[in-house]
Amino acid sequence: MTDDLTSLLRAPASVDLTTLDSRATPGFDGGKADGQHALKDELGDVLALRQEQLYARGTTGARERVLLVLQGMDTSGKGGTIAKVAGLMDPLGVRVASFKRPTPEELEHDFLWRIEKQVPAAGMVGVFDRSHYEDVLVARVHALVPAPELERRYDAIDAFERRLVDDGVTVVKCFLHIDLDDQRERLAARLDDPAKHWKYDPGDLDERARWDDYQRAYEVAIERCSSAPWTIVPSGHKWYRNWAVGQVLAEAMEAMGLDWPEPGFDVDAERARLAATD
Repeated sequence: MTDDLTSLLRAPASVDLTTLDSRATPGFDGGKADGQHALKDELGDVLALRQEQLYARGTTGARERVLLVLQGMDTSGKGGTIAKVAGLMDPLGVRVASFKRPTPEELEHDFLWRIEKQVPAAGMVGVFDRSHYEDVLVARVHALVPAPELERRYDAIDAFERRLVDDGVTVVKCFLHIDLDDQRERLAARLDDPAKHWKYDPGDLDERARWDDYQRAYEVAIERCSSAPWTIVPSGHKWYRNWAVGQVLAEAMEAMGLDWPEPGFDVDAERARLAATD
């Protein structure tokens, strides 16, 4: 296993998703059982420790926070990744935001208005299930806005993420890459299992028919909005996807140099006071 998966999966300056194998497992030599073990029993300890330190520092005025952005086609596994990766951390310090079709109130504001409201507070790990990128993906594929407005949005997203980084946010962006066959199998599985019917949306097939348009929209978004760099995570194997996102997140949090905050009191004095209560 690599100790620098982030660099291995970093999106190139020019992106062609058709050349990327969704079922590749770069940086990992084992199979499914190995990946599940590595995520739960190895990365789990790292993520739990760093997230607790991050939260503790937030209570003492430190500004650090983390934002994990998950994007991908329908069935790429955004929800599954959240359950398996974010689920390894204390829910007290994790906030998940999911972005659906904008509400009438949200449409009255700039597209980033609803996003900015969900930026994690100091000490928190924020997770975006879809994100501000929907406004240059769906909007592009369905031609919902004029070309000049689309161009403005790319620039606005890049500037927004640059502001986040300048304000102490560690931004981790993962594109969960699947291909048409992966999606077909997963949609079929939802139809075959009554327990998964609630996950199936007939509209997914309408969007599937625009697959090539969406792939191009993602390529452009990844290329144009790179102030906070992207990682492209092969997601044909769910176990690898989960491990890879966990590893990339762990690497980002390790790089933050987190530690326990210094106490705002005299430890020895408080120990003496406590002893005096016996």
